[in-house]
Amino acid sequence: MRFSVPSVCTIAGTDPSGGAGIQADLKTFQEREVYGMSVITSVVAQNTLGVSEIDHLSVDFIDAQLRSVFSDITPDVVKTGMIATKEMMQLIGKHIKKEQLPYVMDPVMIAKSGDALMDGSSQDILRDELVPLATIVTPNIPEAEILLDTKIKTLREMEAASKQIVLDLGAKAAIVKGGHSEAAPVDVLFDGKDIHYFDAKRIETVHTHGTGCTFSACMAAELAKGKSIAEAVAIAKEYITAAIYYSLKIGQGNGPTNHWGMRLQEVPTKQTTSFGKE
Repeated sequence: MRFSVPSVCTIAGTDPSGGAGIQADLKTFQEREVYGMSVITSVVAQNTLGVSEIDHLSVDFIDAQLRSVFSDITPDVVKTGMIATKEMMQLIGKHIKKEQLPYVMDPVMIAKSGDALMDGSSQDILRDELVPLATIVTPNIPEAEILLDTKIKTLREMEAASKQIVLDLGAKAAIVKGGHSEAAPVDVLFDGKDIHYFDAKRIETVHTHGTGCTFSACMAAELAKGKSIAEAVAIAKEYITAAIYYSLKIGQGNGPTNHWGMRLQEVPTKQTTSFGKE
């Protein structure tokens, strides 16, 4: 018996420790019941303590991966994470344009440890060539500040930033994530028409490795299943909040989130203490 199932292709770098990048995306796709595929842009030697080395794959090999996937299994949604060079961005943009696919863009520029993951010269290409193709862009506050060359401190400035990414840079929708805010962690979505707010109680923990990857991957999965942008964001917010709350006692630094955290919400607390919620 064969089943019809939505599919998502993630285009990103790796994380051998399993908390971020391609590995986090594929875990999330599995949890959200979509078929996950991956195209690797960079092989990253990293763990919960930081990034020690990065080896970028050749543009020709990335192209071969993309052609292999798209010629056989056309995904319902494409999601990008770490794209380190302008040549990679231009190639990926060409494929997204050709296939006319819904596209979730996580503008990964800085690792949780603070390590740079993108060439400075690539930022303009990301802004000018990939953002206009995006169904939704998902920057945190520091990433939005880089995209827009501005400072963002208040909720009103987050609103303005989400609108600017859509109205000035050309994305269909943008959500500016509030995890770096000193106030409540409110995420602000502008869907091209309306502003939406997604709030959650702040969870005091350092174990947030891979949160951006996981959040955007969940969003991509829900879009693939036919959810609206606002619906997909709402589910992704619930998903990542549970993943952080039930964070895992793994690693010596910024530990990973728990990709099956939503399944633990219905489990009595006494059965989940080993998962290290903060």
